[in-house]
Amino acid sequence: MSGTVSETALRGLREHLDGRVLVPDDEDYDEARTLFNAMIDVRPAAIVGCADVWDVRAAVEFGRSSGMPTAVRAGGHSVAGMSTVEDGLVIDVRALKDIRVDPEAQTVRCGAGVTWGEFDRATQQHGLATTGGRVSTTGVAGLTLGGGSGWLERKHGLACDNLIAVDVVTADAQLIRASATEHPDLFWALHGGGGNFGVATAFEFQLYPLGPVVMAGLMLWPAERGRDLVEMVREVMEFAPDELATAAVYLTGPPEPFVPPHLQGAPCCALAFMWAGDKLDTGALYADRFRFLKPEVDLVAPLPYTEFQCMIDDPPGLRNYWTADYLEELSDDAVGVFVEHSGRMPVPSACQSILFPFGGAVGRVTSQHTPMANRDARWVSHPFVLWEDESRDAEHLAWGRGLSADLKPHTTGGVYLNFIGDEGQDRVRAAFGSSYDRLARVKAMYDPDNFFRRNQNIQPAPGG
Repeated sequence: MSGTVSETALRGLREHLDGRVLVPDDEDYDEARTLFNAMIDVRPAAIVGCADVWDVRAAVEFGRSSGMPTAVRAGGHSVAGMSTVEDGLVIDVRALKDIRVDPEAQTVRCGAGVTWGEFDRATQQHGLATTGGRVSTTGVAGLTLGGGSGWLERKHGLACDNLIAVDVVTADAQLIRASATEHPDLFWALHGGGGNFGVATAFEFQLYPLGPVVMAGLMLWPAERGRDLVEMVREVMEFAPDELATAAVYLTGPPEPFVPPHLQGAPCCALAFMWAGDKLDTGALYADRFRFLKPEVDLVAPLPYTEFQCMIDDPPGLRNYWTADYLEELSDDAVGVFVEHSGRMPVPSACQSILFPFGGAVGRVTSQHTPMANRDARWVSHPFVLWEDESRDAEHLAWGRGLSADLKPHTTGGVYLNFIGDEGQDRVRAAFGSSYDRLARVKAMYDPDNFFRRNQNIQPAPGG
């Protein structure tokens, strides 16, 4: 039981919320506290399972009045464990699952507990989509508030670029709607500023026609073909239309029937490919550029968008370390560093070393509409380090950190915060650049005491 709040106070909260508060002695507590990253083993004093916005307001009020450190949980994919807090209060919004699609207006309203898999299945019933996470179990809330990178970003921008409005419970437990015309400064800050400003309870997005079948899938080669693949990705993406999304990925060959036995458990490189255009045949022509490299596995074909969105899902319960860097150009030297380090990735493991092309609509959004800096970066390097055995922590951490460190001379200094853990305030400032001071002023308006600080934290500007 928390040393900062009495059992009587928690009992009162449980009674007020009809028992929707879990404490360490409860049967479902361990399941409710578990996050995606197995390295995070934290025991909150209480977890509030919010059924509606009124529960969220009550939880915020309790957190403020009790002085308990408070975290907000939606999908639970925060690699640094920012969606929980030791001996504190967790506001869990996973039950906020409502999804309402308006096919005529091509919009959707969804609760903060919705995952991208649930979101995509609902919108694809109407042949509609918006940029969403590449892992279907990721929460809509955290991904969007942090920016929202996904396969459709070159065509339609990041997830946050497609926001129409967000419902937010602020630090004083008030429910407000932020949009271009209502609390516009807050709405701007929510385009990548993370969970610094309150508990988002609902989102409204613009949707676009897509699918339900797209040209997409994976191609696979042995790892020694990695430089050929990365150079081909660079060549193709140099003048590619916005409809084309790709990534070069180093990984361990999975034990699947479609993978040749000599590649199963071996170092491999892969192409992730999706064409977001109307004509699948045009997408096939771009896929043929990569077929010139003679992949040993070729799964690029017409398939449901919802299926592709699940194709690189990773199971929960693995140990996770992530980091990332922006690159303006992918020089031959940068390619060499990426390829050489990726070829030394621990194998077998669930690790991935990923190179994403940015560009397209991502780079056409300015600081007038989002606080995220360096949106004009052309590439993102993302060591995505996952493993099972705690005894191999040092090996895996050294590999991920080493790749990022050796690539630094080729990077811009900017970063996409959803792709990293807790790397300190300098990285937070680098993510926002000259917009940080404006974010700090917005933070001071809506959370002057920094109640919401379990995040990539923005310090409130002095003086409010």
